[in-house]
Amino acid sequence: MSTLIQIRDAGIAADVGDGVYSPAKQKAAGRSAYSNRPLLSLRRAKQFLGAAKCKLLFALFALSVVVLVASRLSSWMGWNPHHSSYVSSTSRGGYTVLINTWRKKSLLKQTVAHYASCRSADAIHVVWSEREQPSEKLKRYLNKIVVLKSQKAHKHNFRFDINADDEPNSRFKPIKDLSTDAVFSVDDDVIVPCSTLDFAFSVWQSAPFTMVGFVPRMHWLDTEQHNVVHYRYGGWWSVWWMGTYSMVLSKAAFFHRKYLDLYTHKMSPSIQDYVSRDRTCEDIAMSLLVANATGGPPIWVKGKIYEVGASGISSLRGHSHRRNKCLNDLISLYGTIPLMSTNVKAVSARNEWLW
Repeated sequence: MSTLIQIRDAGIAADVGDGVYSPAKQKAAGRSAYSNRPLLSLRRAKQFLGAAKCKLLFALFALSVVVLVASRLSSWMGWNPHHSSYVSSTSRGGYTVLINTWRKKSLLKQTVAHYASCRSADAIHVVWSEREQPSEKLKRYLNKIVVLKSQKAHKHNFRFDINADDEPNSRFKPIKDLSTDAVFSVDDDVIVPCSTLDFAFSVWQSAPFTMVGFVPRMHWLDTEQHNVVHYRYGGWWSVWWMGTYSMVLSKAAFFHRKYLDLYTHKMSPSIQDYVSRDRTCEDIAMSLLVANATGGPPIWVKGKIYEVGASGISSLRGHSHRRNKCLNDLISLYGTIPLMSTNVKAVSARNEWLW
């Protein structure tokens, strides 16, 4: 009996030593494998946290750079809302909306009604440059609309500035008894939302002698032959492609009221005569005037605007050629090129995903 027990024990020992299958051995090996899994998970978690920490540090660094650039942007652009000269220039209330109209009574009604609802608008003036005087019915209707649409206790000052003819220079005639320094010049078929307009006004307040607007344009050197320089006028697609601009058009722009006086009484009569003959150059003439007075670029405000009328003159055939000619002829009359290019635009942080 003892001999049989010894033989069995010897057989089991041999099986274990030779690596023969054993259920107990497999179970032990399985426990060992499971016991290593938490270690692997811990290593992976440490690697993930390390990568996340690096990304977080990089994001914080990038954010710091953006904040630093934003904090210095005002000084680079010459904006200083705390400067004493700016404070005195922007102390005269809100802004005056100067609507240029010509034979678009239905659009004029819509435009006046909209700008009368803007809280910061102090007055609304309609530049009427038609030989036929505005009817009393139209005047009563617009006055009633201004009163109904006004969002504040102080009602807007509304009136027509009537010119005897359709002279394009009449758009920039000085306005008597103007109650604000800021003038928002706009065409009768352009609607700028009140919130967007108020933001642009705040930008203008930080640089009140600069032209601040929504419709950027550009120029660039085209050719130079025999000491004669020729420039090209670039529309919106040129601005978008090149990422730069040197003008903002007066169809939707803020400027200081003093430029109305400079345009009418100080600008060269030869330039005014040219604008009268060409009839499509007064906006470029104003851009040149402001650039010549400031020695700096305008400010383009990013914002949605709506053109509620039919296609304007910019869609007509030959418009680009006429604008090129206008730009070069006016530069020739100036004797210099006062326009300054820039690639900076003002953007409201409230409408952006990131500050």
